Amino acid sequence: MQAADPAFSVDVDPGNIKINKLFITPLAEIVHPEAETLNTALKAIIQARRAADQSGLQRSNEGGWQSTPDFAEWAGEPGQALLKFAMAFATQLTAQHSNERGLFEPEFTWQYNAWANVNEAGASNALHGHAGAYWSAVYWVDDGGRSDDPSVGGDLEFPDPRGMIASVYNPALRMRIEGCVAAGYSSTVAARSGTLIMFPSWLLHSVRRFEGKRPRISIAFNFGVANL
Repeated sequence: MQAADPAFSVDVDPGNIKINKLFITPLAEIVHPEAETLNTALKAIIQARRAADQSGLQRSNEGGWQSTPDFAEWAGEPGQALLKFAMAFATQLTAQHSNERGLFEPEFTWQYNAWANVNEAGASNALHGHAGAYWSAVYWVDDGGRSDDPSVGGDLEFPDPRGMIASVYNPALRMRIEGCVAAGYSSTVAARSGTLIMFPSWLLHSVRRFEGKRPRISIAFNFGVANL
């Protein structure tokens, strides 16, 4: 490489760098303000449902138990309260658009389904997405001890949807840009009782193997809209 003329050689001032982050993928999080009381009620309802339907469904779950996707129909007032909270959360994250009005507050009613998951030691969930919905969400009724002991695992994992280009080129390189360090790799979210997270339904995700001494209990939601 030819040496630069000293007369034109200047240092890069980090303060002058402008970075536009393209193709942002949101992962929104909120803690339910009445989580302790709500979770006590939900745990009892889910345990009773599991006892009545021990076989459950086999979807992405590898081990563990998954209910039918009609959670709102059998979860009583606690389930309806959580659904209302999750629906309001989805609305806060969403805008409608038309050529005449531009962006405006949503004026539709969400369509949804929801189900409960109970993972015991050795259970996990394979990589999957939620086709036919706009937002998907997870609420942790009981994190199975993850907040006290990270070794129990069961973390929610999101592989970079853009693929692993960065890691294939050179796994020692990282982008020294806020929010971009994990580009080309997977990101994880630890379960925390009382926390609701929401993400685009197309975003593939899995649950790592769980090894806790008490069950990891969660509720999953899908939100979509028909014929706007």
